[in-house]
Amino acid sequence: MKKLGFALGAFLFVVVLSWWAIGADWRRLVLSAPTDSDVLFWSVDHRDAAFRMMDRVPILTASRSIKSGSEVHGFEEGRPISLEFDMETYVEQNRTAGIVVVHDGAIRYETYGLDFSENGRWTSFSVAKSLTSTLVGAALKDGYIGSLSDKVPDYISGLRGSAYDDVTIEQLLTMSSGVAWNEDYEDPESDVAKFNSHVAEDGSSSLVSYMSALPRAHPPGDVWNYSTGETNMIGVLVREATGKSLTEYLSEKIWSSYGMQQDASWLLNDEETEISGCCIQAATRDFARFGQFILDGAVVDGQSILPEEWLQNATTARIRYGVDGRGYGYQWWTFDDGTFAALGIFGQSIFIDPERRLVIASNSSWRSALGRRDGENPARDEFHAAVIAAIDREQQQNSN
Repeated sequence: MKKLGFALGAFLFVVVLSWWAIGADWRRLVLSAPTDSDVLFWSVDHRDAAFRMMDRVPILTASRSIKSGSEVHGFEEGRPISLEFDMETYVEQNRTAGIVVVHDGAIRYETYGLDFSENGRWTSFSVAKSLTSTLVGAALKDGYIGSLSDKVPDYISGLRGSAYDDVTIEQLLTMSSGVAWNEDYEDPESDVAKFNSHVAEDGSSSLVSYMSALPRAHPPGDVWNYSTGETNMIGVLVREATGKSLTEYLSEKIWSSYGMQQDASWLLNDEETEISGCCIQAATRDFARFGQFILDGAVVDGQSILPEEWLQNATTARIRYGVDGRGYGYQWWTFDDGTFAALGIFGQSIFIDPERRLVIASNSSWRSALGRRDGENPARDEFHAAVIAAIDREQQQNSN
């Protein structure tokens, strides 16, 4: 009996030791793993567990690694910024996982919450759209794409004969195709909720099949309508044009060549191609590095990877969507004060202020997709304004 008791005790010790050895993130996922792939309707506990490791959630599809290089683009350690803002309350109430504020190439503020850290990777959601559009610019510079005036079906043959026949690449980038699409995150019957589960009867691309069946709502170029499906189509277009996977092309043009600190990952759909409107997993510092990359002109080895005037066109309003002072560029949200942002649901963002040489990267797990119900979205705007005010105070003091 003593031997049995010793063996049982040893077994329990190994079980406990193994449980702790797998790490906090895996323990969290084991205890709170989502049981379905419908991210929009997960509980808060499910989101907190999965957002830090979406590429390892069993219910989701596979991912592909975005390789970093041997050298890291370093940030200087700047003097801590003096904020007249209650950051402790903001981080807690806004359910913030990570914030990195970079000013003039130096980190001026960095903090983490929800048991996340600088070594982890958080999901981007639609922040990925701005990276995808940057790959379009790179493909244009590299000669894979002829012109933004080219028609979309010239690159995606499955769209021929659909409402996309007369839609240009630029109209796809600015979400002004005029093709009907419902992006209501709280409606289980919306296009954004249903299109990932669509299966093409003829065995062709399910995404292209779904998009090709959508009706026309407006003439191309007239009306802005947010559509994740169309950003996913942009990803198809880049793959068709370059002959490369998006992860390969992103690593080649930016991730390894610019110097991200660690590998990232991109979730794949059931057809094992990147979900280009969503879901890059990366460190908050690397999201900040991408913002710095854009702020510095998308330069690698002394030369921009993008065509001349691309960034000016991409990050200023090409079309308006009914909110004063705001517009939409090439998959970037634009503001009339010259700032612009990559935004993703549940509180992901890269905010860029060229005039002040400022980048703010944020990862969060808001209680609702758009953060309007509980005030998280307006609070983030207040935080950005507080950082801008602090920099302006510094500059005023230095000039006196």
